[in-house]
Order: sequence, then structure tokens, then C-alpha cells
Amino acid sequence: MNIIAIILARGGSKGIPRKNIIDFCGKPLLAWTILQAREAKSISEVYVSSDDEQIINIATQFGAITIDRPKELATDTTTSEEALLHALDEIEKLTEESPELVVFLQATSPLRTSEDIDGAVQKLLKTDSDSLFSMTVLEDFCAWIREGSELKGLTFDPFKRGMRQDRDPVYLENGSIYIFRSQILRKYNNRLGSKIAMFEMPFWKSYEIDKMEDVGICKYFFKKNLLSNCIGK
Repeated sequence: MNIIAIILARGGSKGIPRKNIIDFCGKPLLAWTILQAREAKSISEVYVSSDDEQIINIATQFGAITIDRPKELATDTTTSEEALLHALDEIEKLTEESPELVVFLQATSPLRTSEDIDGAVQKLLKTDSDSLFSMTVLEDFCAWIREGSELKGLTFDPFKRGMRQDRDPVYLENGSIYIFRSQILRKYNNRLGSKIAMFEMPFWKSYEIDKMEDVGICKYFFKKNLLSNCIGK
């Protein structure tokens, strides 16, 4: 089965300048996701889509095939789906075939392993699903919403709390791994569609880098739980 990985890494970023290539535990942040994908047994090729020359060079250095993304598809308002569709079109031109499965990995979610990627692929195949997202289970998660001037329980009834173990769990999409069949992206213009599966990961792997304070949190868990076993460390 032809299974590829696509990583989107544009040059611009408001929260953290040059976010995708900041130093993270001794390597550019993007490099860790490339290495995780390359080490995964289920992945045949790893592609990085970017509008930025420095990012393209780093991606090549760490073994990814690069896709030049037009500037109009690398703005603050460009959706990931738009960039994924462009990448898929370019890959099909290059290889003259459509991959059966696409594993979409975000460079800003470095707290994963190649085993996570392989496990997610196997979960999709075993359940005969069309798309998948990685998640963590939030048990006893009491979330509220505001409706007008009123506060209401979103995930629980605050006036009939009951026992913690009796509450239904909530599944948090953690942004680390998405998998979809090529036709799903084209049909729905969405990474998820038709029969959707979930792949569970521990809560600490759900941290991602959006703000500067996130970097220290992710570095802590990466060094504590992942760095010693990383390929190319």
C-alpha cells in the first residue's frame, strides 16, 4: 500500500517568528517530525510543503522530498486543506499515481513517535476507516460555555454531578496525527470524512507549540520521555 506523509511548514508565523525551524532540543523543530515519519515502517515517502527557501533546505537536509508552495497558499488565512490539496496535486504529478493514504503531521506537535504513526495507520486499516485523528481521553473534564449572560455546563450537568466514573469521557483532538484516503480530501475538502476513527495517545503528547510558553513545556516532555530514543539525536 502506498502511504505517504505530508508536513506543511510555511515561513510566516505571528505567534513565534520562524516557528517551524526554531531550535528544539538541538535540531530545527521541523526536523523531528521528518525523522519520526521517516522512521515509521508504514510510510514510503515524506513530503514537506513550504513557501520558504530555508525551510526547503532544512527539509531536504533531513531527508524529505520538498514541494514548493505558492505564496498565495501560505498566508495567515490559507487553510491546511488548501495546502494539502496543492501538495497532493504536485505529488501525483511527480509520481504519476495517487497515494492510497496520506498521513498529515504537524511540525508544531513534536511529542510523538514513529510507533504512534504506525499505530495510527494500523488503527485506520484494522477498522476499515476512511480518515483518522489522534486524540487523548479527557476523563472527568468539566467544561462550561457562556450563552448570553448564563453559564452552562458543556460536558456535564453541574447540578447533577454524580460520580466522576459515571460521566462519559470527552475525546480531545490533539493535532498530532491525521490520516485520510486521498479521495476523502478531494470529496469533502476536509482531512476528515466518511468513516472516522480515533487513535488514542497519552495526554502529555497533546501539547503543541503555538506560543513561546509552549516551547518550554514541549521541551520538558520531549527530553524526559522521547529524546533518548530518537533517531538521529
